[in-house]
Amino acid sequence: MDLDLRKIRYFMAVARELNFGRAARELHIAQPVLSRQIRALEAELGVQLFMRDRRRTELTPAGEALYADAAPLLAGAEALRRRVGRAARGADSFTVAFMPGLIVTGAVRALTAAHPRMAVDVLRTSWADQVEVLRDGRADVSCVRLPIDQRGLKVRALFDEPRVAVLPTGHRLASKSELHLSDLAGETLLQPHAAVPEWQAMTGDTAPSEPPAALAVEEKLEHVAAERGVVILPQSAAGFYHRPDVTAIAIADIGPSRVALAWDATRRSRLISEFADLAATHLRAP
Repeated sequence: MDLDLRKIRYFMAVARELNFGRAARELHIAQPVLSRQIRALEAELGVQLFMRDRRRTELTPAGEALYADAAPLLAGAEALRRRVGRAARGADSFTVAFMPGLIVTGAVRALTAAHPRMAVDVLRTSWADQVEVLRDGRADVSCVRLPIDQRGLKVRALFDEPRVAVLPTGHRLASKSELHLSDLAGETLLQPHAAVPEWQAMTGDTAPSEPPAALAVEEKLEHVAAERGVVILPQSAAGFYHRPDVTAIAIADIGPSRVALAWDATRRSRLISEFADLAATHLRAP
């Protein structure tokens, strides 16, 4: 049996909303059309996906299983579409992804100068997607901050830079010129703890406490300024997003932020090798 990805997308919308009317509006289709498509999917799979009555819609056990497996299926299909599109574009375009605080302008300009007819684009990433943009084809290379999941990737080290603690200006430690990680014990870390392995080792925590971690640097700093916690950032990112209501302080006993260039190990691209050499020349710690 061949699965119809369109019906799977319809199913996912209903499973998220648990309401056929809201799902139909999200999909911009009529509710009766959506209901027919879900019934057709159930018939194809030979299972019931939803329990419905006048008051509510719920997933059946089969529906819950499909919901768990369908998200990576759709993500894989979208990644395939992007990779095929990238292959079709060939050498006419090249996309460089980069993490906040990193400046890739020099390397991008050098690549553009060497290939004036090629469109060289840039893409800002976050901890959540700095590797995913390679796996799904959005970027050809990614300037990443380690650690990352390196499976299926080639990684070339570029440089290291210090990390700093970013605190609200009224914080008890804000007047210090340098601090130790232990000085921050008891503080709320407003970022994924996996991004700061030393914090995990100190506290034993594997996930942020309330408020929820914000992935974008701008959101992190809003939380810091509101005195909801602290963040640990590479020095360049803290400097790039400088603002008067927060302060950045060096940490004496924490390792640096390690910056590297990553790309899909299965790709054999002269442009990727060329850009890797340019990145090694042009990307430096601030």
